[in-house]
Amino acid sequence: MAIKLKNGIFLAPFHPVDEDPTLCIQRDLELIDHLDRLGYDEAWIGEHHSAGYEIIASPEVFIAAAAERTKRIKLGSGVISLPYHNPLMAANRVIQLDHQTRGRFMFGVGPGLLPSDAFAMGIDPATQRDRMVEAIEVIVRLFKGERVTHKSDWFTLVDATCQLRPYTWPHPEIAVASSVTPSGGKLAGKHGFGMLCVAATQEGGYDALGINWKIANEVAAENGKTMDPERLRLVGPIHIAETRAEAYKNVEFGLRKWQDYFGGISAVAGREGTETRTIEEMAKSGQIVVGTPDDAIAQIKRLQAKQGEFGVFLQLAHNWANFENTKKSYELWMRHVTPVINKANEARSTAYDWARDNKERFIGAAMGAAMQTIAKHNEEQAKKAGKAAE
Repeated sequence: MAIKLKNGIFLAPFHPVDEDPTLCIQRDLELIDHLDRLGYDEAWIGEHHSAGYEIIASPEVFIAAAAERTKRIKLGSGVISLPYHNPLMAANRVIQLDHQTRGRFMFGVGPGLLPSDAFAMGIDPATQRDRMVEAIEVIVRLFKGERVTHKSDWFTLVDATCQLRPYTWPHPEIAVASSVTPSGGKLAGKHGFGMLCVAATQEGGYDALGINWKIANEVAAENGKTMDPERLRLVGPIHIAETRAEAYKNVEFGLRKWQDYFGGISAVAGREGTETRTIEEMAKSGQIVVGTPDDAIAQIKRLQAKQGEFGVFLQLAHNWANFENTKKSYELWMRHVTPVINKANEARSTAYDWARDNKERFIGAAMGAAMQTIAKHNEEQAKKAGKAAE
């Protein structure tokens, strides 16, 4: 049976430096509320500390506020950069959110994306992936209720344990960020974690999709685990409107600012050259979608052809368009993209075609029934008139 594709967003967030930051954060909260009403399944919130453009430093704080505004959407850290945090502190915050959201929290982890964040904290980027692995393996032990003594070159725990057990048993879903390198796939495979392919439509990330999933499955098999494609999430930027011309007009609002930051200041593996390309070039390559729901459907099918089945597509939140057009894009996705991908209207189409193909028989029968009713009525009236004449 085919996997039903779920919908979500990956909110870094990207905000130009010429807008009020307080209003930007409030608008992000309003967006999550809007997505919850539309029926989106997930929203993942990033952690960044430098470069001025991605302005949420604590996904946990943001998620706590968003959870109070929403009813059903699941909220994930996208991601908590584990080398920046003592594992006990991270585990305790995750468990608290798990309780506060009554199980709607998802625990996304990664090594930290922005090199400038690591440099600001005096962390050698070459150590980050190993530290991520070390941290999550300690955190999993803490989730289990173990008392942990662990001395590392960057943290020390002595007889440490979490004073709460997770609300979600045995713990919230854990997903590992994966882009170009195989480290995320290896870690996910070892523990059976989900994967967040944050560069799925970027050139390097797209090319590595099948490779990293294959690595994850091989490592999982070696460790007696099984990778679940329903917990494989692919991320890509989308903006759609009712016409392609309208979509292109909409993104004049902010796409160039995003390009300058995404491919320039924050350039990491998979983003190279983004700032020098035209919209048309990026769209043609599949790096982005700016167009209609049909263009978005084509992108999903392209990713499925490359990757195989996956569980969730996360639209990369980007503020290319103004807020009203941005919200409209997310609405069009739910109205016109999701039903096609998940074949939600197959039964309706079959019913419609059946009614159309048999309309002469059905209408003939209905007209015959009507004529019979009229004839019966007339006969009854005639009998009444005859009795009255007697």
